[in-house]
Amino acid sequence: MDRTPEFLKQAHDERDPSPWLALYLDQSTPLPDDVKSAWLADSSSGSRQYLLPFLRPIARLTIILIQIAKVFVPRSWSHSILLHRLLAWGLKRFVSPEANWLILRHFHLGSQILAFIGRNSPAPVATNPLEPADIDALKDEMFLKHDLNLFNFVIRLNTALRERGLALCKAEKVDFSMIREPGLRLEDMPQGRLNFLDLQSAIELFTPLYQLMLTDNDFWRAANSLQLDETIGIYAATILNAPEHLILVNNKHPLVPLSTLRAGHRLVIHGLSTEMLHSLLQRMQVAQQKAGKDETAGQPETTLYEQPLA
Repeated sequence: MDRTPEFLKQAHDERDPSPWLALYLDQSTPLPDDVKSAWLADSSSGSRQYLLPFLRPIARLTIILIQIAKVFVPRSWSHSILLHRLLAWGLKRFVSPEANWLILRHFHLGSQILAFIGRNSPAPVATNPLEPADIDALKDEMFLKHDLNLFNFVIRLNTALRERGLALCKAEKVDFSMIREPGLRLEDMPQGRLNFLDLQSAIELFTPLYQLMLTDNDFWRAANSLQLDETIGIYAATILNAPEHLILVNNKHPLVPLSTLRAGHRLVIHGLSTEMLHSLLQRMQVAQQKAGKDETAGQPETTLYEQPLA
């Protein structure tokens, strides 16, 4: 089945230019063409344009009602395994191939970014990579583990640095060996008749379910882990000595927790930030490899950080 977005099939009309084509062709942000195509196809879908405006207020009202109801529920009440089975079932049957592909990619990319920071730290720390091969693999409490991994990594990294009296700093020789493209293909995602739901609509629908079936601590941690985008961005920028790339981070200020009502939108931004940071690391990896070849050949060395974003 041809998954080429409509905006790439249509001829350019200067009287009625496609905003999606403009965003696809724009190279100001670091994203691979296949990722950008899938992202914009998802964003320009009928589900995103016509269904999401109705789903969002309903989902946020549901979050408020669940929060009130959970006052009367034991604090330890949790059904994580059932939650993840329901999420995997919903993703396989109702969510678009592009959205499912981006969701699976996110686990791989996030794991690689944490491994990059952990390995290039002056006090190296191990990580627990999450690399689901398909949607069924998400049943292994993958979403919950993703949030736990992030906070545990920040704690382990900074504990190791403090114990040695060190601070994160520019790496003398940056190790990019863990950065690679995940072995996931868009064409392998479920493509049934009902697989139409866009990424943000799916997130808005699943967020109240996430809140309902996890403890308050788990849900709060999941919602506020998104603001750690700034923290992870600072870690990477420090190692690379490239603070200008922090402009790509939009979820910020983890010391000021935000309301969980906008967690759905912030989760989409979190996914985009992860994609951009990973793409940036890939480009720097290629630049480093090219610099090594030039040096071996006796040619002038290419400076790693002179590479453009696109």
